[in-house]
Amino acid sequence: MSSRLRYSSAMGSFLHRVVFLYLSLSSASNVYGSNICTSRGVTTCQQCLAVDPICAWCSQEEFGKGGSSASRCDLRQNLLDGGCASGDVEFPSSTLTIHEDAPLSDKASGTADDVTQIKPQKLSMTLRPGDAKRFTVSVKQVEDYPVDLYYLMDLSFSMKDDLARLRTLGNELAASMGSTTSKLRMGFGAFVDKTLSPYMLMFPPEAVENPCYGINEQCLAQFGFKHVLSLTEKVARFNEEVDKQQVSRNRDAPEGGFDAVMQAVVCKDKIGWRPDASHLLVYTTDAKTHIALDGRIAGIVQPNDGQCHLDDDNMYNKSTVLDYPSLALMTEKMSENNINLIFAVTSYVLPLYTEYSRLIPGTTVGTLSDDSGNVIELIKEAYEKIRSKVELELLGVPEELNLAFNASCLNGEVIRGLKSCSGLKIGDTVSFSVEAQLRGCPKEKSSTFTIKPRGFKDSLEVTVNFACDCDCEAKAEANSSLCSNGNGTYECGVCQCHPGRLGPRCECSVDDYSPSDDVNCIPKPGTPICSGRGNCLCGQCSCHSNEFGQVWGKYCECDDFNCLRFKGKLCSDHGKCDCGSCKCDVGWEGENCNCTTVKETCVSVASNDLLCSGRGYCHCGVCQCTTPGAYGATCDKCPTCPDSCTLKERCVECQHFKRGQYFKDNSCNRICKDEIKLVDHLVFHQRNAVNCSYKDEDDCLEHFQYYEDESGKSILYVVKEPDCPKGPDILVVLMAVAGAILLLGLIGLLIWKLLVTIHDRREFAKFEEERAKAKWDTANNPLYKGATSTFTNVAYRGN
Repeated sequence: MSSRLRYSSAMGSFLHRVVFLYLSLSSASNVYGSNICTSRGVTTCQQCLAVDPICAWCSQEEFGKGGSSASRCDLRQNLLDGGCASGDVEFPSSTLTIHEDAPLSDKASGTADDVTQIKPQKLSMTLRPGDAKRFTVSVKQVEDYPVDLYYLMDLSFSMKDDLARLRTLGNELAASMGSTTSKLRMGFGAFVDKTLSPYMLMFPPEAVENPCYGINEQCLAQFGFKHVLSLTEKVARFNEEVDKQQVSRNRDAPEGGFDAVMQAVVCKDKIGWRPDASHLLVYTTDAKTHIALDGRIAGIVQPNDGQCHLDDDNMYNKSTVLDYPSLALMTEKMSENNINLIFAVTSYVLPLYTEYSRLIPGTTVGTLSDDSGNVIELIKEAYEKIRSKVELELLGVPEELNLAFNASCLNGEVIRGLKSCSGLKIGDTVSFSVEAQLRGCPKEKSSTFTIKPRGFKDSLEVTVNFACDCDCEAKAEANSSLCSNGNGTYECGVCQCHPGRLGPRCECSVDDYSPSDDVNCIPKPGTPICSGRGNCLCGQCSCHSNEFGQVWGKYCECDDFNCLRFKGKLCSDHGKCDCGSCKCDVGWEGENCNCTTVKETCVSVASNDLLCSGRGYCHCGVCQCTTPGAYGATCDKCPTCPDSCTLKERCVECQHFKRGQYFKDNSCNRICKDEIKLVDHLVFHQRNAVNCSYKDEDDCLEHFQYYEDESGKSILYVVKEPDCPKGPDILVVLMAVAGAILLLGLIGLLIWKLLVTIHDRREFAKFEEERAKAKWDTANNPLYKGATSTFTNVAYRGN
């Protein structure tokens, strides 16, 4: 039976034998054939491999109908069943091999080579076009990891008070960071602005040497950036060098801080960055900063080259030549050198640097007090924030390779489309599932790219070999005798005919035309020859070339450009058009592949990294709010939803008291990312604060305050002692009950006595009244009867 099967009356009996095999191997729809391999009408082995990862090619000389290419591209099993020898089947398979997989370290000790924070460290893949391989990357932040901290300070005149404060903070800073690492090194650098007009005071001439000339102060001459102290473990040296510094003064309000940032990042040898340490660059200022293209004001048009330009005196010597660096260039250089930038700025410019931090990955922002008095706490909090998040970054990924990520963060919960985890503690291990899919064949046969956690030295090196070629192509024979005496090149079992020749063996010339051949080129009666998109030559369709793409098929019925479009782009530029339907790349779905499966855009930072703030679902990368009243890009706004107090009450219960629903279902660390601080009493903040209270399970009244600082960090201030109702005093209660009983008895007795007295008085009054009414005659008593006999007492004397 031929592999090029058509719909016919015999299809029913055929399906009983092959439908299960084809449905399990092919995801594409059938078009005048049984599977995607046979439907594309490919003519070369390389084209066959590019159709789909399930397709194979038979390079055997005598196979199919006269050696035609039509039957050579098929499912591997079909080719074997059709008589193709296994050694002649071109079917490269995608593979994945891990070369280095050292275990993760628990603590930083010994040399840098002994510390491993990512595994595996090296792997290689072989990928066919359209095929994908999946691997897992695990990341762990070890304890006591070395830290290099370079303090970059604005020394313009407005920072005079801050410099005086910094002179006393060296020991405190070292002691504070000592609780995090025992391997701390500190360095110091300073900046003002470019040393030319209009950034610099040029008049009067005395102002060049002493910019504070007009205000009766002594200042240092203006400079762009100077590197003062290389990274050192000697805290005394830090204090000593800072004590020597003086402020300067520039003319305009913005400073040249980004020039200084670039030099501090790229001058690795001068600064002394260790390859085996966390790199913290602390940038302190109270002013705005110049960015790329601002140099045009002074006639500077040469872009910043991202190179180190420190002279022998450690001064930036290209300040008047190169423009300020762009944010993109800074991001690139910081990624290359594993630098974590900390903006420690005053509240006046905090919104500006907050926006910068959103554009520069790996950057944190903190509010600096007017005299930099809180810089130690700010640096420590920023470092803890950096260490609490792991985010993967990609370097050198070829365009033809598509990577999709799923993050497995705390409690093993998998979040699709995410390549970062937050809310971590030192020692936590997170993993990321990575799927690599090859969308097309690049010119190179292999490529190497890097996956690394942002700010880490450790990385995973991935080498991808592109299995786009066939082994049989190396044996191609030009002008072969097998192709009608040299009318084509014999390659992989078929003849690639010279222009003007057709047929399996190039035996037909396009000059030879017979009208009787047209019947073989008409798909259905009444339809045009070759679907109107080709010519019938030698009894077969020769499809026209098309400026929009490729046309193929037995009747030229298929193409790769008549698919659904989105915003004018075929398959939204996220898939391949295959005979009228879009075949989407990994990470995309939908009829026109315009629906992303990545959910990072739906993650709400304000709601502890919940998808759509827990008030909706993520569809095509956009939140669809389902909770009534919820709105916003991540459904974070909802006037009718429970207030902040209700939402944060459960976090206080699980984080501080270790109880409640979140604690029982182990979702506390995932949902509650707030910092808990215990206080004796609540202090009212003017902005971004809500005072809350609730009754706990012991009927105690708990008080706390939900507060978000300017950087968006969430803090819960919890009052240490709750207001609990006091227990009853048993003796007092007994005495009270006894007293109440006696009192009630006495009151009852008095009431009874009162009632009896009233009753007696009423009866006596009634008696008196009746007696007063009685009128008796004592002289004539009708009841009196005289005696029958009378006796005289003779002894009676009358006395």
